[in-house]
Amino acid sequence: MQTTKKQFPHALKASVFRVISEASERLQIESYVIGGYVRDYLLKRGDAKDIDIVAVGSGIELAKAVARLLPGDPKVTVFKNFGTAMIKTGGIELEFVGARKESYRSDSRKPAVEDGTLEDDQNRRDFTINALALCLNDSHFGSLLDPFDGWKDLENQLIRTPLDPDITYSDDPLRMLRAIRFATQLNFTIEKESLEAITRNADRIKIISEERIVDEIHKIMLSDVPSKGFALLRKSNLLPYIFPELVALQGIQEIEGQRHKDNFWHTLEVVDNISEVTDDLWLRWAALLHDIGKAPTKRFDKKIGWTFHGHEFVGSKMVYKLFKRLKMPLNDKMKFVQKMVLMSSRPIAVAGDVTDSAVRRLVFDAGDHIEALMTLCEADITTKNPKKYRRYHKNFQKVRQKIEEVEERDRIRNFQPPVSGEEIMETFNIPPSREIGRIKDAIKEAILEGEIANEYEAARTFMLQKGKELGLAPQK
Repeated sequence: MQTTKKQFPHALKASVFRVISEASERLQIESYVIGGYVRDYLLKRGDAKDIDIVAVGSGIELAKAVARLLPGDPKVTVFKNFGTAMIKTGGIELEFVGARKESYRSDSRKPAVEDGTLEDDQNRRDFTINALALCLNDSHFGSLLDPFDGWKDLENQLIRTPLDPDITYSDDPLRMLRAIRFATQLNFTIEKESLEAITRNADRIKIISEERIVDEIHKIMLSDVPSKGFALLRKSNLLPYIFPELVALQGIQEIEGQRHKDNFWHTLEVVDNISEVTDDLWLRWAALLHDIGKAPTKRFDKKIGWTFHGHEFVGSKMVYKLFKRLKMPLNDKMKFVQKMVLMSSRPIAVAGDVTDSAVRRLVFDAGDHIEALMTLCEADITTKNPKKYRRYHKNFQKVRQKIEEVEERDRIRNFQPPVSGEEIMETFNIPPSREIGRIKDAIKEAILEGEIANEYEAARTFMLQKGKELGLAPQK
């Protein structure tokens, strides 16, 4: 064992580490904390709740020995196929694995595994900052093992692979996304050779499952500045394999001196803007996809210039196809994103003429998602003109104020007709028919237009009037 001179016993102050140390001594094996826990401790990111333990020997046997020494005799969950074991204790999750060597086939990211030394195990790690290990044995408790200068890479804020990056990324192409994800989360730079290797191996991402890809994209989306990750996906040529819809937004076209903005970079600005005010993953997805319909709807008109008519509707349809392709949930999350994309321009239109009627319809259509929609629209303001920026925000503030007034007075959100279809049938003694739908729609329109109040008596009086127009007589 070759340790550095750096000692971090305070990183191991939790009592569970002494328990692992004692179990290791009893089994006469070496054990180490490795990976994210060590990295995050050195970065002062707080104590991680997921802790990886490497044993030079059987990780499963070490886990069982540790469980016997812990209070409460916690359960050991064994994953025989992976040669790992897990213990949950005191709010933390310990994962034990035996040190191992790995070798890969070109058509799979699943390696052939054999027992190895700690050095072998560190060699197989994705990045130098994740290969840092702290010894848990009494003789070197808290000593740092750092064969690839990961400590320096932490100081230099650098993402670098322990071995040849071409081999590292080709063996397991998911590491390309992980490199971009860590660079985004930590605000680090990917080493030049490493980024070039990702670009050379970009097509290897095709062997990775959509679920694994989406998991990394979610983590990029939830970072403080997601645009950094998407810019790296573009620079490394991974973007076309994951989001061809975003690639199609790139570039500025000019005809007869008229240009449109680069909708790709605009989109990334919107995602960053919304990330400053919300951690809602699906609202961030809505920001990422709000303009994807602009590429297929882009047209040039000599009289009015560039147009993107109906891009919201087209974009909402594209959301379903994208979610399905990436094997994302086709449930209420997807429907929420679709709705946000479909309605993404509605508050802008309302802001031009903030009438009660327009706001009622906006609230009626958005329902409980009205606040999310307004947040998206405010994030969509990316103009660099200070006067325009202030004016747009001022207009949206007017819309918000009007929404409050209308909601308080008219209760339109999650609208339910004050008069039911059953009551219409009973009143006019008619069976289910088209007339019932026409009366209900007329009541809804009258309320949205402000012709009647959203209350039972006003709606019933209007129902009787509408029935009379349709030739229906109320029962005595």
